[in-house]
Amino acid sequence: MSQMRCVAFLTCVFLLTLCASAQQPPQQERPPDDVRGNWTIYSKNIDNGEVVKKFVTIHQDGNKLSGHFKGPNQSGGIEGTINVHHIVFSTKTRNVLTFRGRVDGNTMSGIYGIHGRHAEWRAVRTE
Repeated sequence: MSQMRCVAFLTCVFLLTLCASAQQPPQQERPPDDVRGNWTIYSKNIDNGEVVKKFVTIHQDGNKLSGHFKGPNQSGGIEGTINVHHIVFSTKTRNVLTFRGRVDGNTMSGIYGIHGRHAEWRAVRTE
């Protein structure tokens, strides 16, 4: 008889634990990586594959990004987003460049595009 009580008690504890966990609020999403600061971008030229140096300063408010871009032929603002490790930002320039990639600490890498053409890029935080 005491075995039956022990099994009944353990079953009640299990069911109470299961009900309590079902009532917990969902876990918060993981916070985005911190990408604030100055970055040097090394991008392959779409036409000839030559590596071109560009610079970007990123300001971050949660998952929203803003800042300033400076390339060899144009400069202007940026706007974009970051979702955990995935980053996307576009330049507010005459010829809009869109950078998509993954953040890994003080480096980023991915693909950028202009006028429907794409090439690789990588960036290193300089601060």
